[in-house]
Amino acid sequence: MGNDGGSIPTRRELVKEAARNPTTSQLKATTLEHLAHAWRTCALSGETLKQPVVGDALGRLFNKEEIIKAILPAEDAEDEEDVTKKEKDDCLKKAQIKGLKDVVALQFESEGAEGQDHRQRWICPITKKELGEATKAVYLVPCGHVFAEAAVKELGEERCPTCSEKYAPNDQIPILPMDETDLARLMLRMNTLKERSLTHALKKAKKSKKNTDVAADADGASKHKTKSKAASNGIQNAATASLTAKVLEEQSARDKKRKADMSDNLDSLYVKKNARAKEGGNNDFMSRGYSIPTDSR
Repeated sequence: MGNDGGSIPTRRELVKEAARNPTTSQLKATTLEHLAHAWRTCALSGETLKQPVVGDALGRLFNKEEIIKAILPAEDAEDEEDVTKKEKDDCLKKAQIKGLKDVVALQFESEGAEGQDHRQRWICPITKKELGEATKAVYLVPCGHVFAEAAVKELGEERCPTCSEKYAPNDQIPILPMDETDLARLMLRMNTLKERSLTHALKKAKKSKKNTDVAADADGASKHKTKSKAASNGIQNAATASLTAKVLEEQSARDKKRKADMSDNLDSLYVKKNARAKEGGNNDFMSRGYSIPTDSR
């Protein structure tokens, strides 16, 4: 600071360029990097994918072993961190995974030896292209065979090209979808299957004990109500029915007479307006209840 030629830099000199939104190419590169990671790691544990691999209703990839561990109570569950356990539970709840019926075992066609990620290259059986972040892929329910999306669309058939098993157009599950349209379709499919009591693998969903008990209680209450109604109205004997009607008629007559007598007694406590007008109304109000003594007259 003392004649040494130094200076204090200003903000304009330090901040050369203002922050800018990422470009399209940068966003694409980030998306590909995210997909590449998701294609190689289990969505539940973060470990490298290895056969057997399963897919859920949202197109995510899991190691089957990790799904089994998450569903079954583990002996060392207390030693697991609460944060990690909560993340796994949220991951399963997102796709409503409660058992192995809620996932589909994926049938990948492999080629070549294992690479650095300890897995073989997965390819499309039709196009022979490598499946990964650069190729959109789908798997079919319930067989689980995996193909390139473009190949399935070009064939336009509703049978699996590998095993010839039939499938519905809505049962083409995109793997790791990024488009909002695909995600919305998968959510709609999941809700529709739930209403039909079907799992993601198109198997019958196991009804919870709570729902079964509620349905049984409702059915029992309905039957009891119907039975009571039939008992009250279903008098089969003619003599009994005639006697019952006579008793009810007498009881109704007694009720009417009691109400009439009660009305007469209540009316006697009050003076009607018409009677009061005939007697002069309120003209004797000042002298009412008072009589002049005889001696004073």
